[in-house]
Amino acid sequence: MAVVEKVKELEKVVSSEFKEYKRKPVADPGLDETVKKLTPEKIEKVINAVLNMRKSAATFAAPLETCIHCALCSGACHWYLSHDKDPTYAPVAKVRMTLWEMIKRKGKVSPEFMKQCARIVFCECNLCRRCSMYCPFGIDIAFQLGMVRRICFLLGLVPQILMDYDNSLSATLTQLWINQADWIDTLQWQEEEVRSEIKNARIPVDKEGAEIMYVVLGTEPKLAPQFIANMAKIMNYAGIDWTFSTADYANQSMFARDAETMQRIVREVYEDALRLKVKRIVTTECGHALHGLGYAAPPLLGWKEGPIEFLHATEFYYELLTTGKIKIDKNKRIKGPVTLQDPCNLVRHRGAGEKLRYLIREMCEDFVDMYPNREHNFCCNAGGGEIAIGPPWKRVRLEGARAKAEQIKATGAKIICAPCHNCHVGIHDVVKFYNIDAEVKFMWDILLETMEIPEEFKVG
Repeated sequence: MAVVEKVKELEKVVSSEFKEYKRKPVADPGLDETVKKLTPEKIEKVINAVLNMRKSAATFAAPLETCIHCALCSGACHWYLSHDKDPTYAPVAKVRMTLWEMIKRKGKVSPEFMKQCARIVFCECNLCRRCSMYCPFGIDIAFQLGMVRRICFLLGLVPQILMDYDNSLSATLTQLWINQADWIDTLQWQEEEVRSEIKNARIPVDKEGAEIMYVVLGTEPKLAPQFIANMAKIMNYAGIDWTFSTADYANQSMFARDAETMQRIVREVYEDALRLKVKRIVTTECGHALHGLGYAAPPLLGWKEGPIEFLHATEFYYELLTTGKIKIDKNKRIKGPVTLQDPCNLVRHRGAGEKLRYLIREMCEDFVDMYPNREHNFCCNAGGGEIAIGPPWKRVRLEGARAKAEQIKATGAKIICAPCHNCHVGIHDVVKFYNIDAEVKFMWDILLETMEIPEEFKVG
């Protein structure tokens, strides 16, 4: 009976054409001002260009007609659960209120309709794909909503801060307008810092023939240079033949669905790696960097698969630890309860959940897993571009993370390991907003706290 009632609620929502969709207004020029410039003719032209190019009958219409409104996807969505099971937050409702209406009306929709679509797909969905795991037909809801993002992007209807990031990447291939001179200066400065702890430590740049090329987000040299130092320490302690790439791998364009700029970003990274003849690429602790470089890049570049092996930083740590290149000092193991956030791109999409747990258990004495966990874990609610839409939407984002907060509280953990830039910032905000007594750390933080440091590396 409960399922039947849910279906009735959903049917009411998806047939209401937004009448049941009620939200507190949020001021965002990217939506509020852009919508004033849109015309029904322009909207129709863009919608039909995107959907016809993508052969909508097979790609969109068939999955939409396959959906039976069983409501199983709703219980998988943290937005739905965090808002007391409001049916307008259900994944199926999001699709029906956006893409389904576009197809049904053959693109003849109003500017105000498109503004509501933009809010739904950019501000109320992380494209985490948890819903698809519970769909009995495996419908890729994230893909469908991602194509709505693409339509919104082509109309310029994108939250302003996310569009600013995309404009920076389009103009300079860096997220925060950081120039090459400043980037190199930061690396030299961090090398000096690392040398105060490690004898003869190096942060090599553009070294040809290195085993590993390490890529980061532009936020690191710009706002968090200590992150670069952390990886440099691990590389030097492990004796890795590595080089640093100054290609910025902050792919906010992926969130905006700016496929053209996204293609240029991934091409630059691979061209850098091929030019330097490196054997493998390691990305910083960032889920979207892993997804963009490993899975989105090949089809964008017309490849069957990438030409160079790639690893997320935590997969690299696992390799270093299991091969004995680094060791954990048993006397330094973390004693307090520690829990783990499973980044969507690293665990749900790549299956690295067991590697993360191996690392945590080696470094921590009291590991308490979240429930559910691994590929079933809830998104941090900062990924998929949610954190990138900026401060105007922060409260909306955090109210949508109540399910995540309850999940964390249930562990009683004092440390939350979040091995992803977006997860780290997102969980940090959740902890503050919901008054949770816990500290958020990257995996490299815990690794450097617990590593065995050989005498030959010590300064003085």
